[in-house]
Amino acid sequence: MLFALGRSLRSLLRMDVFVHLIWPGIVAALLWTVALILSWAVTIEAVMRRVENVWWVGAQISDSEMLAGIALLLVKIAVLLAVVPLIYVTAVVLVAVVALPLMLDRVAARDYADLEQRRGGSIAGSVWNTVVALALFTGVLAVSLLLWWIPGVALVAPVLATGWLNQRLFGYDALMNHADHDELVRLRHELRSPMLLLGSNTALLAYVPVVNLIAPAFAGLAFAHFMLEALRRDRLKNGVSILDPEPTPTPAELPENLPGGVEAQGRAWHSKP
Repeated sequence: MLFALGRSLRSLLRMDVFVHLIWPGIVAALLWTVALILSWAVTIEAVMRRVENVWWVGAQISDSEMLAGIALLLVKIAVLLAVVPLIYVTAVVLVAVVALPLMLDRVAARDYADLEQRRGGSIAGSVWNTVVALALFTGVLAVSLLLWWIPGVALVAPVLATGWLNQRLFGYDALMNHADHDELVRLRHELRSPMLLLGSNTALLAYVPVVNLIAPAFAGLAFAHFMLEALRRDRLKNGVSILDPEPTPTPAELPENLPGGVEAQGRAWHSKP
């Protein structure tokens, strides 16, 4: 996992990768900020009504203005905390659908050119995986809201749920082009624990100011490195041949450095039978 994070940090230095780390988080944050501003009063009132309907909580609040004030403050904090994973999820979808495929092409060409692309996944499979993952994530997060009155649950539950979402979405997309169907299914099953750990660690970045703008795309980038390196090691372990990356020409082999320059090289090419 550490090597994947290290390689992801190195990839940040590439402008063609860095640009796709920024825009998903900014777009998602703007969308949810506007939505929260427009619905703040209605949302707080609805959540407070739910809290008051809990019999023992409602009784305590009705008997004490101080407790009612504390409950209102906690509700506002809970709503703000709930928006963080929603921003993250929106950015994750943007990353999975648009940004990650663009970053993956660049990362794979540079760092994993020796891996044969067997295309065991598909766009349709990625879309279906995204739909199922979002449905399960939304259900788990909604159920966890009932337990947020327990100290610590409001902090731990979103991180674990978002970590699971990371590994479910990015684990498939990272291997979609390079793994065959068997590798795609098997590696995601065998690496469930480290994938969940990587997903949860990158989910924590969503709570770091400024860094949270690139957290979803950075998570996708980390999974790209983690899964492609796992695929490389798996093929080596199983005796599968690794492709030789395309050789880089030496300066002496470049057309402009050949006798007569590029034009002479072109004439020599066209004169061949």
